[in-house]
Order: sequence, then structure tokens, then C-alpha cells
Amino acid sequence: MKVKIINASGHALPHYETEASAGMDLRANITDPITLQPLERAIVKTGLFIELPIGHEAQVRPRSGLAAKKGITVLNAPGTIDADYRGEVGVILVNLSNEAFTIENGERVAQLVIAKHERAEWTEVEELSTTERGSGGFGSTGTK
Repeated sequence: MKVKIINASGHALPHYETEASAGMDLRANITDPITLQPLERAIVKTGLFIELPIGHEAQVRPRSGLAAKKGITVLNAPGTIDADYRGEVGVILVNLSNEAFTIENGERVAQLVIAKHERAEWTEVEELSTTERGSGGFGSTGTK
């Protein structure tokens, strides 16, 4: 799939690291480092502007290494970029660790996954079909 992109970052375009990768790393495009204190959040700009085909979205997701090693994650994961959005791609990062974390220009801060999506058309009914699970949710199927 071809996706139009403006790269105003000075960094290389996002790319897939391996043939089977689903996501491409997004890099911070900042003039000064950003230090996130514990539980602090910030929008980190990427310098990227994209034009997706209708029927697709871009999902901004955490990088597993940053999350596991540093406690840095995408606050609204996955963040959705709609096909009609033309502004700069930003990443809402939050520091869930007990230590300050500094983001440098060019640092890989998140990953971007392009995905197809469907549009729902609601059909109002008086009742829904029954299932074994029923209305049980939030852990109702057990933990093991």
C-alpha cells in the first residue's frame, strides 16, 4: 500500500526493521530534550504528516523495550490516526517508572502500525443472541 508522507523531521522515514514486522518505529523530533518525571506525560512530536487511504488507520503503540526497561508507554495506546487527519503525528508518552526519563531528538519513542478497519452500521433490536459467556466481563472467564 502506498501512503503519502511529509517528513519534516530531518530523520529517516519510519521503516520496518524485519520482513515480518507489523510496526515501524517513530522518532522524536524535538529541539530540546524532554524529561518526563514519574507519572508525567508529554506529547512528543515526530515531524511526520501522513495521508492514509480511507478505510485505514495508523495506530501509535508503545515500544516494548521502552515499556519493559524504562516504564515509558503510550498513554492512549493504541492512539488512532484517522485517514482524514493531516496534522503532525504526535505521541502521548507517560513515565510509569519511579525515575525521571529523558527523551532525546531522534530517539525511537513509539511504533506505528497501519491497519484496515470497518465501519459499523447499527441495527437496533429488542434482544441479542445468547452465549455461554453471557454478560460476564472484566475477568469473568477466570485467570488460569
